[in-house]
Order: sequence, then C-alpha cells, then structure tokens
Amino acid sequence: MEIFDMHVHIQSCAGTPDPAGLAGRLDAAGVAGCALMSADPADGMSDRFLPYSQRIESLFAWTQGLEDRVLPVFWVHPYENGAVRKVEDAAVRGVAGYKMICDRYYVDEPCSMQVLSAIAETGKPVIFHSGILWGGRVSSKYNRPVNWEALLTIPGLRFSMGHCSWPWHDECIAMYGKFLNAYAENPDASAEMFFDLTPGTPEIYRRELLFKLLHAGYDVPHNIMFGTDSIAEQYKRGWVRKWVETDSALYDDFGAPARLKELIFRENAMRFFGRIPKNFTHISPVCDDADTWNLHSEY
Repeated sequence: MEIFDMHVHIQSCAGTPDPAGLAGRLDAAGVAGCALMSADPADGMSDRFLPYSQRIESLFAWTQGLEDRVLPVFWVHPYENGAVRKVEDAAVRGVAGYKMICDRYYVDEPCSMQVLSAIAETGKPVIFHSGILWGGRVSSKYNRPVNWEALLTIPGLRFSMGHCSWPWHDECIAMYGKFLNAYAENPDASAEMFFDLTPGTPEIYRRELLFKLLHAGYDVPHNIMFGTDSIAEQYKRGWVRKWVETDSALYDDFGAPARLKELIFRENAMRFFGRIPKNFTHISPVCDDADTWNLHSEY
C-alpha cells in the first residue's frame, strides 16, 4: 500500500532547499510522495509579510526533480497585498493547491471569500488549518469548523479541514454532513469538503475521532486523507510511521476493508489535487439514519 502525506511544511524559505534530502527522508519513512506547503507568508508573530517571489521560488526549488512525487502547495494570506493576483500567478506557475490558516481573520470575511473564489476559479484545492491553533496569538476562535459553512456559496471549491478541527471534531463531522447533502444533491453548485487526518488529535483521542468518522453514517470514504504535519527539513521517520501504524491498526480493529485504507492513505489525496478523476457518486445523508453509509457499503 502506497502512502501519500498530504500535509508537509517548509519551515523557512530562508534556508537552502534540499529536494534530494527530502526524497531520502520520504524513502526512509516508506512514503511515496507528499504535498509540500510553502513557508508561512507572515514573519512570525508580526504583521509583516514575506515577499511572494521568495516564498514561491523556495517552494519550487524544494520540488525540483521531484515533480512526480512532491506536489507544491502555495500558502496565501488574504491580508497580504495582491492576494488574489498571487493566487492566479501561482496557478499559472503550476502549484497543485493552496494553504490557508485563519490566524487573525475569519474564513468568511470578504477578503478571504474573494481569495477562495479565485482559488475555485483555478480548479485547485485549498488546505485549511482548523481547530485549536498553537502559538502565542489569540487565534483559535477563528478556527471553529462552523465558520466554514459560508463556503457553501463557492461552487466548485475543494477544501480540506486540517486536524479534523480537534477538539471540535464532532462539529467538523456535522459540518461535513451539511456539505455532503448539498454536494450530493447538486455537485456543480456546491463546494466539496474533505477531512485531513493530520495529527493535532492527541493519541488518546485518535480512536474516538476515527470511529466517529467511520460510523456516523455519512458517506466519508472518498473524502478522508492522511497527513502528518511534518517539516521538509526534518521529515522524521519515527513520527510518520507511528501515525501510519496507529491509524492502520484502528481501521483493522474496526473491520474496515483494505480498499478503505488504499483510499485514505493515497487515492483520496490524488483526487483532491486533481490527479485522478472522480469515478463514484456520493450518497446523500439522511438525518439521524446511521445506516445511510457504513463500512461495508460499496466503495
């Protein structure tokens, strides 16, 4: 089974890109490929934004020669000057998707919605942080999953909720039910939501999260992706293998078929990033009916 890590960061665009080193670290961890996000657009806790050219050139330097296994993801902030223009230029230059963290803004603010509409126009997805946000800034209030309901008004947008919004994963699953209902009824007029399993959940909560995802009755198997929140410069084999093995053991314990693990560990990310087409039809949820979809439904 191939592993694709959909959540890896470049720690700093000031350092020297090391694509060969990244490839070796991925190989050592048994990971076939990853989505690599550019450096944070803001300078630490300040309000100064790092130059666009520096960030995107660093991103492509990290992926040089690894185009078949490392997908470049550009991190954009709606408060930086020319954010929409940067989204459009990054698409022309060949990014696979975008990254946003609502660190001091709500996702439904007008400037954010303008950026997201521009992203939808590119046909590429956006990876969000969601849930509690570490760091010294007061910021977690911006990352409650219910705020993302506004994205229902952006047709064609594909977006993922990082960390499954821990500790608000129940709210995140409920929000998915609403997006699923809209998308199943009219996929051309709605956004599509994905779950990003990147830790944030302490291990003691992992069983609860995965059990609820797979037993809530919502059609989820094609919308869950594996990620680790790792750093390109220090991609750690032990950390990655821990979460691969932890999650895989839980799926086995739940009686999940091998096909589900293939979807979660690689194939869903390929569809998310537009590398493979959608070849199934989502099942619309039925309120309070846990039998709408289950682990033994067709995939």
